[in-house]
Amino acid sequence: MRNHKDLIVWQKSMLLVKELYEISQSFPREELYGITSQIRRAAVSIPSNIAEGYGRGHEKELVQFLYIALGSASELETQLIICKDINYLTEEKFNMLNDLNIEIVKMLSSLINKRYYHPC
Repeated sequence: MRNHKDLIVWQKSMLLVKELYEISQSFPREELYGITSQIRRAAVSIPSNIAEGYGRGHEKELVQFLYIALGSASELETQLIICKDINYLTEEKFNMLNDLNIEIVKMLSSLINKRYYHPC
């Protein structure tokens, strides 16, 4: 692997960011500095921390940043549920975004376990 951009988890997390930015444009204007900002920051944090971890060049730091990305994905899950519950997301959009986020969580967990228990 050449860099973080080759990782499917990074690519999927970038897709999640794009989808969330597009969907959150329809949120109420008064939420720009509320839930809209929160979900965008949490989503952007996922690929950003994957990239930073790979950029550090050390396995221990990589795992640390992968854990941060995992935490951001968990935070995002809660925010998506809130958006659905307050009717900012339809059930269909929620399921699409949540399914993608769950896939990212599983991939991050797998990558952490691989790196943590079997350093390359």
